[in-house]
Amino acid sequence: MRLIDGWRAVLRKAWSSRLMLLAGLLSGLEVMLPLLDGVLPIPPGIFAALSFVTVAAAFVARVIAQKDLDNG
Repeated sequence: MRLIDGWRAVLRKAWSSRLMLLAGLLSGLEVMLPLLDGVLPIPPGIFAALSFVTVAAAFVARVIAQKDLDNG
């Protein structure tokens, strides 16, 4: 396995990386939701659905050329 040139910049600037981090956060919130049962009026599955949408957006963002990144 070989990392791409400028991988640090990609991790910092690419929307796909940012969206994947958000998806991980949403997945973690879905796991914690039973601990907050009755405290927050959040329907079950909402964080899972948001995580799915975020991962789909990250997939799209990964293949779209992004400004300020080397896309070669």
